[in-house]
Amino acid sequence: MNQALTIWSKCLSFIKDNVDETVYETWFKPLVPIDFKDNKLKIQLPSKYYYEWIENHYLQLLKIALTKYAGPDVGLVYSIKMSADADKKKSHLMDLPSSNRPKVETRNRKTTKNFVPEIKNPFAFPGIKKINIDSQLNPNYTFDNFVEGSSNRLARNAALAVSKKPGGTSFNPLLIYGDVGLGKTHLANAIGVEVKSRFPEKTVLYVSTEKFIQQYSTATQRNNRNDFIHFYQMIDVLIVDDIQFLSGKGGTQDVFFHIFNHLHQNKKQIILTADKTPVDMQDIQQRLLSRFKWGLSAELQKPDYQMRKQIIHNKLFADGVKLPGDVIEYIARSIKTNIRELEGIIISLIAHASFDHKEINLDLAREIVQNYVKQNKKTYSIEMILEIVSKYFNVEVEDIQSKSRKRDIVQARQFAMYFAKKITNKPYTEIGKHIGNRNHATVLHACKTIDGLIDIDREFNKYFKDLEVRFSL
Repeated sequence: MNQALTIWSKCLSFIKDNVDETVYETWFKPLVPIDFKDNKLKIQLPSKYYYEWIENHYLQLLKIALTKYAGPDVGLVYSIKMSADADKKKSHLMDLPSSNRPKVETRNRKTTKNFVPEIKNPFAFPGIKKINIDSQLNPNYTFDNFVEGSSNRLARNAALAVSKKPGGTSFNPLLIYGDVGLGKTHLANAIGVEVKSRFPEKTVLYVSTEKFIQQYSTATQRNNRNDFIHFYQMIDVLIVDDIQFLSGKGGTQDVFFHIFNHLHQNKKQIILTADKTPVDMQDIQQRLLSRFKWGLSAELQKPDYQMRKQIIHNKLFADGVKLPGDVIEYIARSIKTNIRELEGIIISLIAHASFDHKEINLDLAREIVQNYVKQNKKTYSIEMILEIVSKYFNVEVEDIQSKSRKRDIVQARQFAMYFAKKITNKPYTEIGKHIGNRNHATVLHACKTIDGLIDIDREFNKYFKDLEVRFSL
């Protein structure tokens, strides 16, 4: 009896955190634990109506709670409190086919006797995989509409292999990385959509890292940290987008570490996306970074000209629109950075042609492309550039402007000068004045140093690419 009380008390605490107070008071508080024997928990219900209501509305919640506190093989037995006459009648009825059961009047039943016929719940534990969790997937992101090319072939093939055998390949975790707008989120979602199609019984969840951090913060505030971990440990295929945003989040990194370990040890599939490789991530625990390297890191690179043309053709086909060949070629040659911009140009072009009743031709395409590039190019001051560079290198702006010759500060200073010249195109003397009153020659030397090293020094090349992304170049 003590064991039954202990288990049920923990279950009630969990349930209370996951339902409204009225629901808890009405449907769960009146339930009484009777016994825990042969790994089965027996609970007493006030009436058959309670049994039917809980079975229809809260069975999945009961499954989670019982599995959490009594183990994966636990069973559940209901005991209904009713009068002695009704007990005899009910016992007899339970042996009859449902179609042959006569109606039983329950309105005037008394609850004077404590004898109960047992109604065994037929669900099999563990049943957690069957819980109806919204996968949060975008059904429009599939392998069918993901354009394959030399820039993404490895990542796409690895993703397809994972979707056919989640948790059963050496690509676990699968980390897909690359710059903004190259299709990381599309490919990650495509895995989830394909898994759901092939294995409907598996629980798949897509979540952005920002959402994960927010959920963990809320769980901590509500003292539900263990329930938060348990929820994520139930997932069969976990997809986490933009994992680099765990940077600097020590507590969230700790909890993700435990979730990652549990899933990996139980051969559940983990898919991560990031804007860089694990070796280039900053302010993330080494124990986590080492686990990110356990599987495969697959890069998405910028699409080449032929691939950009194919992306445009696919977008037009999906929208049922035709464009002249020279317009398609012009857009493919003009927009080289990422796929989102390509699609944005096409949408803008079609909208202008439709609303302004203009013919879609090369002149209109040039006009749209030029306006689009202008609108999406952010204006930076030298002060803003200094702020961005200082945050990236984790140094103070005052240090960059100082006379310090420390290696990390010198690097940050040179990059600040380089990007100030590249973005603002202001004279070397003006840039030098804003960055510690340096002269023309110092700024020129810094720019030449960066230009010379980005092609031969891997570390400098990484810094250069990271900062280009931050400046949206």
